[in-house]
Amino acid sequence: MLVQQSKMAVRLFEDKEHADTYWKYRISPSEELIDKVLQFHRSNTNSANDLAVDVGCGSGQGTLLLAPHYTCVIGTDISPAQLEMGRKHVNMPNVSYRESPAEELPFEDGSVDLVTAMSAFHWFDHSRFLQEAHRVLKPHGCLAVLNYIMDMELNYGDCSETLNHICYEFYAGLQPFRNPYLRSSSFELYKKTYDSLQYPVKEWQDIFWVRKPVPLSGYIGMVESFSSFQALLKKDQEEARRLSQDTEHRLLHAMGVTSSETEVIMGVKYFYFLARKPAND
Repeated sequence: MLVQQSKMAVRLFEDKEHADTYWKYRISPSEELIDKVLQFHRSNTNSANDLAVDVGCGSGQGTLLLAPHYTCVIGTDISPAQLEMGRKHVNMPNVSYRESPAEELPFEDGSVDLVTAMSAFHWFDHSRFLQEAHRVLKPHGCLAVLNYIMDMELNYGDCSETLNHICYEFYAGLQPFRNPYLRSSSFELYKKTYDSLQYPVKEWQDIFWVRKPVPLSGYIGMVESFSSFQALLKKDQEEARRLSQDTEHRLLHAMGVTSSETEVIMGVKYFYFLARKPAND
């Protein structure tokens, strides 16, 4: 398993207002992306579909996508506010949530078929989480670690290039407030982690586009849910609101519309790695 210098995991996304924003605006992986995980898992005839655990589940958007495919799905997170939001919206009897750090999972050795971390691994103590995932996975069980690049792209009519120039200026304004725990690139962290994993059966994908129609207000809300925007909001609420509102007004002007409920196509670039625990480990 990967060995890194131990770090403390980061606690964010914990107040109720932020949890509400997170539930409303954060996107979840597409069904096509979840299918990639399932195909990898099922490619081994010894795999089972009894228990899937979604670590760092937040308010459970990704957790719910696993429910049709596993007998039991459990989302874990350290934020009571996020878990409360997940429980409020769960409508599937085989889904439940538990408060737990990623580095101390409340499951027995060799009891879990699939461990996922969807847009959360970068906040964990990386080496301790990997050790825990290895411990709880059954032989032939799978680990799926997914994330996306913050720089989403918008498509609308013939002005997409202008829109994305405005978006990149939005992201640039938030860059100074990026949490130092993330370093310069979470992509590099994930690729380095993948390269260091000693599992013989593993898969890396550096580009998987997820595109979906959202109202422009939904795009703005998603960016406002990011930790960098929340950090700016805590430091200077007026400046955070000014940046967000100015960006929205510029986008509306470029689109030639007045309603922030106008739909755009938002493109999100995911990357991920999948790995199977060996039978003799």
